[in-house]
Amino acid sequence: MHDPATPASVNPAGRNTALLVAAQSLGGASAPIVISLGGIVGQMLAADPTLSTLPVSLYNLGLALSTIPAALLMRRSGRRIAYVIGAALGCAAGLVAAMGILAQDFMLFCIGTAMAGFYGACVQSYRFAATDATPPAWRAQAISRVMIGGLIAAVIGPQLVIWTRDSMPAAPFAGSFFGQAALALLAIPLLAQLRMPAPAAPTAAAIGNTRSLWEIARTPKFVTAVAAGVVSFGLMSFIMTASPMAMIGCGHTVGEAALGIQWHVLAMFVPSFFTGRLITRFGQYRITALGLGLIAASGLMALSGLALTQFWGSLVLLGVGWNFGFIGATAMLTDCYRPPERAKVQALNDFLVFGTVAAASFSSGRLLNTSGWDTINTLIFPLVTAVLMLLMWQARRERIEARLA
Repeated sequence: MHDPATPASVNPAGRNTALLVAAQSLGGASAPIVISLGGIVGQMLAADPTLSTLPVSLYNLGLALSTIPAALLMRRSGRRIAYVIGAALGCAAGLVAAMGILAQDFMLFCIGTAMAGFYGACVQSYRFAATDATPPAWRAQAISRVMIGGLIAAVIGPQLVIWTRDSMPAAPFAGSFFGQAALALLAIPLLAQLRMPAPAAPTAAAIGNTRSLWEIARTPKFVTAVAAGVVSFGLMSFIMTASPMAMIGCGHTVGEAALGIQWHVLAMFVPSFFTGRLITRFGQYRITALGLGLIAASGLMALSGLALTQFWGSLVLLGVGWNFGFIGATAMLTDCYRPPERAKVQALNDFLVFGTVAAASFSSGRLLNTSGWDTINTLIFPLVTAVLMLLMWQARRERIEARLA
């Protein structure tokens, strides 16, 4: 007999999680394609060289701005329909970007990468979808399992670029964006099989029991969860964006920089095989704090020298720290809302997190050029310290409330 408490035996939670892992593997590959090729194609197409990174920045901006519209669509029509629409737009985005390359039209290419942001917003919410029909005690493991799809995507995306970048000699890299469209198309039948709880019509009792977004946003646990997510993801994006440029500036090769990013991406997702179990055993606050501590350790290693091993070691620590910090923060957030409040709270969280990521991608290169690699890594410590203090305060507050209950 199956244990009814485990996600694998909850119907349809276990099935949904498997489908979401597969969809994450395909949809998550879109970001590496856009990020790795956006600047290169921008250099080919942009009349002004300073605009070469605009396609990547527009992708990040599109993702941040799409979090709220995507959540509203999920609330109105349900996750399954919203995710299928998102994948369809992801397919269209790849086609538009590829057509921009074929037509040598920089603006059309930028429109394609910006459109991909809506698909990215949907993909990022898969981690929340895994918790919709999952018992509270197993939510962290469900989130962690979906994030494993990111590991597969980190392999699929770069490999697709390698296989397809020269498939159309007259239009380099157009084949990669046609490939991006194909991956999104393959995700549609998977997402169509999801059996998510239908968005229920609000009853009078539910409406009366639903808090305003402002009221929820002021709760200490929400503030703590968002702060941990923003700092974990924002610092990861900030440092990762600057690292290849810093490595090359210190005399290391492009290949060595690319290998460092590959190790970083693996470190981001490999821990997902056990992060959920660690959270179940040791608690959300401890694992999130451990993640932030590892991010701080990555800064210390980066400041210790400019050898290749120090760059690579820093990136590995940064990746593992992001995994623990971000999954822990996501698990915390799932405790902050009631079912009728789910969509708006998740949307606000992702808007704040990915808005920060977009700002980090805009500012990282400029700060590296104006202030240097050491300054970028020094900024880690006050931010991590502030969130660690917030985590300790919130954990102590909950222990006191539990004793008084």
